[in-house]
Formats: sequence, structure tokens, C-alpha cells
Amino acid sequence: MRGAVAHVRVTSVTRRVDATDPTAPSGAGRSGSGGERSQGQPGPDPASGLGGVRPKPARWLRLLPLTLIVALIILQEITPADFELGFLLAATPPLAALAYGPAATALFGGTVVLLLTLPGLRWEHPGNGDALTVTFVALLSVVIAWVRSRRDAQLVTVRTVAEAAQLAVLPPLTARVGQVRCAALYRAAQRGTLLGGDLYDVRQGPHGVRALVADVQGHGLAAVGTVAALLGAFREGVLDDPGLQAVAARLDRRLVVDSTEVEHAELFATAMLLEFPPEGSTVRVLSCGHPAPLLIRGGSVAELPVVPGAPLGLDLAVYAPPPVLSLTLLPGDQLLVYTDGVTEARDAAGEYYPLAARLPGLLGGDPESLVDAVWRDVRGFAPEIRDDVAVLVLSRVR
Repeated sequence: MRGAVAHVRVTSVTRRVDATDPTAPSGAGRSGSGGERSQGQPGPDPASGLGGVRPKPARWLRLLPLTLIVALIILQEITPADFELGFLLAATPPLAALAYGPAATALFGGTVVLLLTLPGLRWEHPGNGDALTVTFVALLSVVIAWVRSRRDAQLVTVRTVAEAAQLAVLPPLTARVGQVRCAALYRAAQRGTLLGGDLYDVRQGPHGVRALVADVQGHGLAAVGTVAALLGAFREGVLDDPGLQAVAARLDRRLVVDSTEVEHAELFATAMLLEFPPEGSTVRVLSCGHPAPLLIRGGSVAELPVVPGAPLGLDLAVYAPPPVLSLTLLPGDQLLVYTDGVTEARDAAGEYYPLAARLPGLLGGDPESLVDAVWRDVRGFAPEIRDDVAVLVLSRVR
């Protein structure tokens, strides 16, 4: 969520899109008890170093040292004898140090020294001083490659720990929670992170299955603390609070308390709460300043007439939870809940993404296919998405 309060903002279930790869289908899925694991969840991008995978240099960078050696040998053979290119071979070990470990770099260095001293080639053979200089450059390149390899290993360790911490806050969602089928998409705005200022969760408790989609002030890692606090309060409310209004009051109190502990803090969030009772086919919906969910029925899409209340955390004199909308779901109905990172995406002309208008043309598949289709459509519409994005599709299982 960016700007004033008035600005409201993939997994089978959660599909998480890492911000390092904005074209992928988006970073979180949650593995919870009593549910199937979602299918089609993308793994970490090896080039990003996420998931404990060491970043791999680009293929062209790995081929560059060998290409340089071969090119120089060929060029030296076809150029005039007085045209000396052998000195350029000294650049091979430093180039190898950028893409290879110390052993491979040492191999390239030894190859260069051997080529410069090997009889039969047309370049002038170096004197003792030149040979020592090339050898020194090769040895220095080996040291550089060793330092770079150690640094890469440390970076992978740090990023693996960071990823584990982020996934602990917002773990992958399961394909089914109780009698509710779920599919979700998450994309953090900050590059290289899996978690930002949007959040969602679906939990089963004594009062049925409850879902939360929220958007906290700010985005990226700066908002993760608030996200963690809201998720913790929501999970407690699923177990302890008898109704959605009590859950909303608990979330509001959490943000107000956290704001008092930090000087000049202004923590607020918009949130959408949904409850699927254990029996029947109804769903209850409560909005705290959040965009209204979209009801997908057949091939039509309609915005739910939910009355929005004030955002959470404003520290009002008396917090009055908004009214709860009760709706009967028909077989095949789906609810799509989203954050304003979707609808505030702009095209090249500055127009906002019209989710409700474009959604009918994206229907036709299962919930997992729907969230993928929404993400692809948003990416095709907006050249750049600067806010966190979360989409959650829910349907009751008969």
C-alpha cells in the first residue's frame, strides 16, 4: 500500500513470484495440515541464489576465456608475423576468475603460460620477466577466484536463511483447507525478496474456515514486521474469536499497540476477512477499507456489495467493526480477493488495470489456472509493477 489511507492496494496453491524474475508466474505457497500440496509451484531461480542454489555465471561469461584463447591463436596465425597478439592471452586468467573457481582458473592460467612458451606458434615468446609477470597475473587470478567463490557461498547461506525466515512468516498455502479450495499468487515488489507488504492466509478453526487478505502500509521488507504481527493476530483470532468482527477488532488492536511502541509510527492496513461456516453454503465477508472481492458465477463477474469500514490501526476513539455481508454460494462459484497492487498497475498511457472488466476473458480453467492467467494479463498490461501483488481465489468444495 502506498500513499494515503484512501489508496487501497503463485501456490496449488500459492504461486510465489520472486521479484528478481518479474515475468515468472509470482514468490509463496503454503504447506499446511489437512490439505493437498499445490501443483505448478515454481522453484527458486538458480540465477538469483534463492533456495540455497549458488548463482551461476552467464553462459557467455563462462565461454569467454576459452573463446579468447581460440580466437587469439587463429588471429595470430592469419595476421602478419610482425603483428603480435600474444600479450592479450594474459587477460584470460582474470576473465576465468569471474566465472570459475580457483581450480579452473589455475588451469586457464597454466594453459596461457604453456601457450606463450610453446614452440611452433607464431607469437614472440616472452622473456623471463614477461613470463614471471604472466605467471603472477595467473596466480593472482586464482586468489581472486577463491575469494569470489567464498563470497558466493556466504551469499547463498545468507539468502537461504532470509528465504527460510520469509517463508516462516508466509508459508506456502495448501490446495484445500477444510471445505475450501484455495489458489493464490504473491509477488513482492522489492527485488530479490519473497515477502512484502501484502499478505494472505487461510486457516481452519472451530468456527469454520477463515481467510485474510490484507495490505499494510508500505511495501517490501520494511513492511514485513507488520505483516508478521497481523498474521499472528489473525491465526489467534481463527481459534479464539466467535465472529469476523471480533477478529477485525483483534487485528486493529494489534496494529494500535505496535504503533505505540515505536515513536512516530503510523501503522495501518486494509484487510478483507472471509468466513466459511462448517455447515451450509454461505460465506461471510467483512471489509476494513479493502477492495471488494469479485464473485465469479458462471461466466460473469460481479463485485460483492460489501460495506467497507475504516482501515485497521487508525487508533480511533472507539473502533466500530464494519457490518458483515452474508452470501449464499452456488455450486461452481468462486471468490477472487486481491490487493491494490493489481488494480493500480498502469499501462504505458497511465491507465489503471481494469481487473473486473478483463476477468471474464480469463475464465475457463481451474483456480490455479485463473491466478496464472490474471498474473500474465497484468504483466502484459503494465510494463512495470511497482507495488506488491496478492491474489487469492476461494471456492467451497461440495
